[in-house]
Amino acid sequence: MNTGKYEMILCIVNAGFSSAVMDAAKEFGARGGTVIRGRGTASHEAEKRFQITVEPEKEMVMILVPAAIKQDILHALYRAVGLSTPGQGIAFSVPVDAAVGLTEEQVAPTADKTE
Repeated sequence: MNTGKYEMILCIVNAGFSSAVMDAAKEFGARGGTVIRGRGTASHEAEKRFQITVEPEKEMVMILVPAAIKQDILHALYRAVGLSTPGQGIAFSVPVDAAVGLTEEQVAPTADKTE
């Protein structure tokens, strides 16, 4: 894969919301993701400040996407599983400098071949 073409989107949500993350991301071209289960460690001060209830059980969804669709997916995640939703999620992206083991078709949306 060429460097600079891809971003890793990381979305951390309450347990049980990883499917909603992937549904929202797939609407804008994501192909798939990896879910890691874990525990959150937010303080009671964070709960008060952001007016949320912190559920300790979390799921982190990692999604490798072409840089061109990153922003659309981040906005979709905000709407579907953001802090004001039951998923109480946060999402961010980091640039991918290099990757191995994937083909272009596994990451990037395919073009309409009927043209």
